[in-house]
Amino acid sequence: MKKLVVEFIGTFFLVLTIGAVVIGASPEAALFAPIAIGIALAVMVYAGGHVSGGHYNPAVSLAAFLRGRLSLAEVPGYWIAQTAGGLVGAFAACWLKGCPALTPGEIATTPALVAEFLFTFALAWTVLNVATSKATAGNSFYGWAIGCIVLVGAYSVGSISGGAFNPAVAIGLSGIKLFAWSNLWIYLLAELAGGVAAAVVFKATHRDDP
Repeated sequence: MKKLVVEFIGTFFLVLTIGAVVIGASPEAALFAPIAIGIALAVMVYAGGHVSGGHYNPAVSLAAFLRGRLSLAEVPGYWIAQTAGGLVGAFAACWLKGCPALTPGEIATTPALVAEFLFTFALAWTVLNVATSKATAGNSFYGWAIGCIVLVGAYSVGSISGGAFNPAVAIGLSGIKLFAWSNLWIYLLAELAGGVAAAVVFKATHRDDP
């Protein structure tokens, strides 16, 4: 149970931060949003990584399961805790900002699919290498590496897809209409596929690291 509580808390603060820095932000302030989001994720990974792995992301949990660092029995609980944390965090951000009327941004399907796949792959690949590999065991940089790849992704393709890289984020932001529900399938498909691909490539390139 404590693992699920940690996953809820970490995902809650990640999505709360996203919502709080995006809703009603001026163009100037929005330029710094990815920095706050990346730092929030890094801090939450450091805070909870020793308990639950600090996934805060169903795609990362899927990659961890396929890599052999999460049991099949644990996956549903992680996904539920992460999704709940994302929804509660999104609604908390909306309430704190006065629940303004939000209009989902428009995205082009194919570029968004590719963008979300690539950077979810990059995120899951980073997690597997810095937080589950025996070659990097005990390192002190894993949290910043994970936070920084999200920061890079948000700056790189945020204008293309919204830069979720996380099904819990996509569901939470859809719940408050920052993302359109009709586009949710794009995020879920691309992000879960990115997590699967990262695990497959990791196992193929780390055969001596079971």
